[in-house]
Amino acid sequence: MAGKKKDLVPRPTKKVEYEIRFATIQAARGWRDLIASSRNSMADTWDFLTRTPLSTTSTNYRLKGELGTILREGTPHNRWQHKPSLKGSARIWFYVVEQTVFLEQVHTHHPNETK
Repeated sequence: MAGKKKDLVPRPTKKVEYEIRFATIQAARGWRDLIASSRNSMADTWDFLTRTPLSTTSTNYRLKGELGTILREGTPHNRWQHKPSLKGSARIWFYVVEQTVFLEQVHTHHPNETK
């Protein structure tokens, strides 16, 4: 679909990349808030999540225990946590279905469930 003058041009994804979608309204709000406060880190987060969301690193890993699995539409999925920066307390919880990363929760501060 063609855009209008001054419309934002969406970044196309490569065939090997993942697309990112919001799984909840809370995630959309949290994402917007993190971009407002940490734009550069969030741009890096976008790159990471579209390229290698299932890589285990010091800032990206599966959650453990009860938090490690999420049930969506009757199907269990592994829940991952991404830290947009090493020093910050923000956390992004997500799960992956095929080539789509679903942002389930986006916390501007460390969530109480994992403290």
